[in-house]
Amino acid sequence: MANKDYYDILGVKRDASERDIKLAYRRLARKYHPDVNPGDNSAEATFKKINEAFEVLSNKEKRQKYDQYGDQWQYADQFARAGGEDMPFRNMNQTGAQEFRTGEDLGDLFSDLFGGARTRRPRARRGRDVEYPVEITLEEAYHGTARTIALQTEGPCSACQGTGRIQNLRCSVCRGSGAVADIKRLEVKIPSGVRDGSRVRVAGKGEPGQAGGPGGDLYLLVSVKPHSQFEQRGDDLYTEIAVPLTVAVLGGETHVPSLKGKLALKIPPETQNGRIFRLAGQGMPRLGDSTYGDLLARVNVLLPTKLTEEEKKLFERLSQMRRG
Repeated sequence: MANKDYYDILGVKRDASERDIKLAYRRLARKYHPDVNPGDNSAEATFKKINEAFEVLSNKEKRQKYDQYGDQWQYADQFARAGGEDMPFRNMNQTGAQEFRTGEDLGDLFSDLFGGARTRRPRARRGRDVEYPVEITLEEAYHGTARTIALQTEGPCSACQGTGRIQNLRCSVCRGSGAVADIKRLEVKIPSGVRDGSRVRVAGKGEPGQAGGPGGDLYLLVSVKPHSQFEQRGDDLYTEIAVPLTVAVLGGETHVPSLKGKLALKIPPETQNGRIFRLAGQGMPRLGDSTYGDLLARVNVLLPTKLTEEEKKLFERLSQMRRG
């Protein structure tokens, strides 16, 4: 049985779908992320376990090996070549009874498995790509921003130089995988014009390569927080403006909020409630372009309240004139 239950760490069932595993990871990663829990060593340790569990269960091949071998899944191929998938865990004695091997026995087995290939030079391999969720405001999406993130990556193990060749199970630095987990802090830039759901690529900032191979890429998964004044639809922004009844009837000027500040807008006479004005080029910047979307302002005519007697008379007179 596995010493670490990756399903239990992520809080999912063993038959969980890939989507369930990904959702569970994102929820826990946000909760225990070092940036959210500064100075909390316990949260950082939990964050490492969550990433380790997700790294295995999100990979179909690794998950199959884990389901079969538990926390010894890294050695699945070697086990199979050594004479059967169950061989590392039990052996038949002369009486035909099953006996489980001790740690020393397993150490001898791994020595036999890896000893003949000690002089073989490891092949250069590219590091894996890494995804990292980032939440930003609409203003940050408009102007662009930067984040300092704590990223867990794997690098070559100093004990085995990334080869994964160990002499016994007491070598627990990398558990035979050839890599060790590490948390590094990295400042990343998020360009202006990103949308909710954008994937921003940071080249070479994923997991380090092995044996001289290039590093993988880091992908920032951007989510944009809802805004109190604006609704984003593609590159356009939508908002509402309050226009007094007198201005809507007689015409005048009002101000429209934008992500650059207030903009003046002329209101023509007899403007109807709900009319939409398009302010060209005042929307969101287009990613990788120098152009902008539009800002669409919907008129919300404000009716006067707490009328004086004289104002009421004027409205009555207007009513009579309109009926005539």
